[in-house]
Parts: sequence; structure tokens; C-alpha cells
Amino acid sequence: MTYRAPLNDILLSLNHGAGLARAASKGLLGAYDAEMTATVLGEAGKFAEDVLAPLNRDGDKVGAKYDDGKVTTAPGWTDAYARWTAAGWNAVSAPEAWGGQGLPVAINAACTEIWAAANMAFGLCPLLTASAIEALDAHGSDALKQTYLAKLISGEWTGTMQLTEPQAGSDVGALRSRAERQADGTYKLFGSKIFITYGEHDMTENIIHFVLARLPDAPVGTRGISLFLVPKFLVNADGSLGARNDIRASGIEHKLGIHASPTCVMVMGDKGGATGYLIGEENRGMACMFTMMNQARLGVGLEGVGIAERAYQQALAYAQERKQGRGVGAKTNSKTDTSDPIIVHPDVKRMLLQMRAMTAAARTICYATAVAIDIAEHATDATARDAANARAALLTPIAKAFSTDVGNEVASLGVQVHGGMGFIEETGAAQHFRDARIAAIYEGTNGIQSIDLVTRKLATNGGASVWALIDELKEIVAKVEASNDPAFGTTGARLRDALGALERTSRWLLDRVTAAPNEALAGATPYLRLFGSTLGGCMLADEALAARGLDHGDSQKRYTTLARFFAENVTVQAGALERTVTDSAEAVNGADAVLLA
Repeated sequence: MTYRAPLNDILLSLNHGAGLARAASKGLLGAYDAEMTATVLGEAGKFAEDVLAPLNRDGDKVGAKYDDGKVTTAPGWTDAYARWTAAGWNAVSAPEAWGGQGLPVAINAACTEIWAAANMAFGLCPLLTASAIEALDAHGSDALKQTYLAKLISGEWTGTMQLTEPQAGSDVGALRSRAERQADGTYKLFGSKIFITYGEHDMTENIIHFVLARLPDAPVGTRGISLFLVPKFLVNADGSLGARNDIRASGIEHKLGIHASPTCVMVMGDKGGATGYLIGEENRGMACMFTMMNQARLGVGLEGVGIAERAYQQALAYAQERKQGRGVGAKTNSKTDTSDPIIVHPDVKRMLLQMRAMTAAARTICYATAVAIDIAEHATDATARDAANARAALLTPIAKAFSTDVGNEVASLGVQVHGGMGFIEETGAAQHFRDARIAAIYEGTNGIQSIDLVTRKLATNGGASVWALIDELKEIVAKVEASNDPAFGTTGARLRDALGALERTSRWLLDRVTAAPNEALAGATPYLRLFGSTLGGCMLADEALAARGLDHGDSQKRYTTLARFFAENVTVQAGALERTVTDSAEAVNGADAVLLA
């Protein structure tokens, strides 16, 4: 079953659930054209459906190949990438001054979901390039921008992010790659990196690596890390490619999923050191890298949405075709037809609704994060910019962790809907399950996102950003309740209960994050789940209300049913999650009695 971009769902989520149209109407985004947005996303959907999706299955089966330092991508990859760049997709939200289209980040976020749904392994390459563009534009010198930025934006060159080492994964401060100052102002880099996405490939003539390394006199830990731009090929003064730099791939990993994405082991310094150029200031590399990481974390959250959407579409199609058993009260059209499509069975309906509702909630959370980033960049009012920055910071760990958890859960349900055939590779359901698994791990594990949410984002300004968001969500709930629409069922009550649980739990954690940090950390992951399921439920209800004024046929009933299902099946778990956070810290912190017995 092939992929179809769910444009109506995407546009409703983007413009209404995530608030893009609302922000534009308030003048917070500069020029914004809703019709143009629909056109762009329509074309993105066509490209994904016609070019990227057909490559996904063969890419998984064949994968990327390594031979003597060279990486060959899966069949069709180089042609698809050439068509991708020719169509301008790499430049959607990049700055116009360097050849980008300057469209809102939120529009590119919707495109990112589409690429991930069609072909997650392919979409990883431009995702990392986008992060490289962001870091170079924000922190690079004018000379480096002149040399590299336009070609990264066009997609003529791609970018990587090189952080992880065998002994230094999430603990970045433990990295050992070293940089040595040179008389000409450059640096020589030595060391190795692992898990480098598209660290080597055959789609472009140059690859621009962004590498974390430590100077000889650097302070210990993360305070002593610098960021360097290290090109695969050095660039001459006239912009032509020069000598091969001393950085190479020594192999690629054999992975559970995303087989067509080359995950490389990179080595620097075999021939005297790789030439690198400082990004930002010495020993301030983490600040620069987090510019890349935050962009990438939103992108990875969108991967979770995309793979969930693809798994849902395939499961829905299968459930409509596969016949098994008789539905209660169902009537067949033939005396010889003694079974019904499995979609008539209530438990299959439940699984499919769970898949779609979870995907829709994660989508809107990610888009709302992108809208906040856009407002922070474009709003002329300083207060609005500051509030948007705080909102984006708060939502980023939720977008990354909640959405990638959703990707895993929905892909797993997709296998379940297929039954035994889901466990067989030929159906493709297993690939979605395998591909989804990495998203909860890379760009900061979901546990780290939960810790970030509790120890940094919640604690910022005494929780002011959280209280402001909760107040907005209460307004949505009030509108649901005021609608008196029986189709909402108990949606309003379930959402109001969840908001109460979220507010109480937030205050409980805020009291303990300094006084009893291990108690707060023990509840970080269930707290993020509580936050995501409450936020997602309110946003889906908001979309259902907005759908009433849209001409999408039966959209009002469809989106109201979806919001009700989410509230009554997912958000309703808020009370249990609250108790998990507030009651289980002692058991978690006493786990050594079991684990080390």
C-alpha cells in the first residue's frame, strides 16, 4: 500500500490546532498566504507520493553499502535527491538572503512530516542539513557563510552533526576528539565519531560536517567543547573544490531499521589532521550545537508523526481488505461469503482510532512548536517574541518525546492490526515498526527530553510558561463545554480533569526539582506523557471546533469523533499518571533493592 499525504488533516492541524492562521491574523508572522501554503503542501504530497514513497521498500531491503571508504546509497536515491534539490525542497524555510524561500518553519515542519512518512531513511539527510544551515546561519562567521551557506541551502552540499563517540553518547562532556590551533587561524582535528547520519554518501560532491571537539587547554566537561565546520573536500577561494580533507568513513552500522540511511563511523586525523573552522567561540560549542539539536529534535518528533501516519494508512487499508470472522449483526452479500472485513470488529476499530488519534495529537504538538519558533523569529513586539521563545523551548522536548513514543506505539499497533501477516516482512508493517524505534533514541533519548522538561523548562520563570499554556487550554475546554454538543460525549469533563492533574503535578514537581531532585527525576517520564496527552487532547478538541466552519464534507463529525476518542481513551489516563508521578518516587529511588540484589 502506497502513501497519500493527508492534506486536509495537515492543514487543519497547521492553521487551527497549531495556531498558524491565528498568529498570522495578529500580524505575528509577517506576510502569510494560506492558499499558497495549501499549494506548497499539495506539491510536497505529490513529490512524496510519486518519488519518495516508491523507493521506501527497496531502500529497506537493499540498504546503503560500504566499500573501501565509499558509501553507495540505495537504488534510486541519487536521482531522487537530484529531483528533490531541483524542485527547491531543501530551501523551503531557509533564509532568503542565501537563496532560501524564507517560508515559515511551520510549513517546512509539515513538509518534514510528509518526507518522513513517505521515506524516513531518505528524509534524514535533509533533516540534518537543515540543522547545519541553522547553526551556520546563527553562529558562523561571514566568511564561512559566504563559502558554505548557499550550497547547503540549495542542497548542492549536505550537512552532518557529529557529536557521539563510543564513550560519549548522551554524556557529551566525555568526548575525546581534539582540535589543535593552527597559525593560519584554522584547526586540525583528530578523533572518531559514531552514529553519524549520512556521514558519507554518493548524492552530493561535498559533505559539510559539524564536529564537536576539545582544545588542549579547554575546561573539563561540556564547558570545554568547541564546534568546528569540517568539509569533506576543502573549498578553494573561487568556490571550487580542492583537496580531500582528512576525514573519512571507516564503516557503516548494520541497524534494526532505516537501512537506507548510512549511519557512519567517522575518523579524523589519519593524515595529519582534518582541517576545521571554528563555529562561534572557542569552548562555546554546546550553545552552537544546541541550535542544531533543537531544530533536529523537532524534526525527529515529526519523523514519529510521519511513520505513525504511514503505519496507520497501511493498517486501515489492510483492515478494509482482510476478511476474518463475522461481525456482530453484520450481513454478507453472498451465501458463500461467510466472513467480513476485520474493520467491522469493535476491537479493530479501537486500534485504528487509537492510531489515528495519537498521530493527530502528535502532529499538532509538533506544528505548534514550529509556530512558536516562527513567532519568536518574526514578531516585532519584544514581549511576543520572548513568550514565543519560551513556548518553543517548553514544547520542544514534548514534541520530540511524545511524538516519537507515538510513532513506536502506532507502528506496533499497525503490526497488530495485520495479525500474523504484520510479523512477515512482505507486508511492510514490520519495516515501519523497525524504522520507528530509533526516533525515541537519537537527538537526545526520550528520558533526557523528560529530564529537560522537568529540570529546565518547567522551572523557567517559576513555571510561568506552563501556567500560561494551561490557561490557554482551559479556554478551549470552556468552548467545548459551551458548545453543548452531545457528539463530544465526556470530552470536556475528561480534558478539564486532565488539566487539573497537569497543574497539580507541575506544582508538585516544581516544589521538588531543587529540594528533592531525585523525586522529581523519578516522575519525569510519566510527567511528559501526562503533558503530551493533555495538550494533545485539548488541541484535537480545538481542531474539532474549528472544523465546524470548514467545507470538508463530514469534517465536523470526523474530527469531533477523533477528539472524543482521544479524550476518553488517552487523556483520561491523566489521573493515573499524576499518581504515578507523585506517589512512586520512593519506589523508583529504592530500586537498588531489586536491581542490585
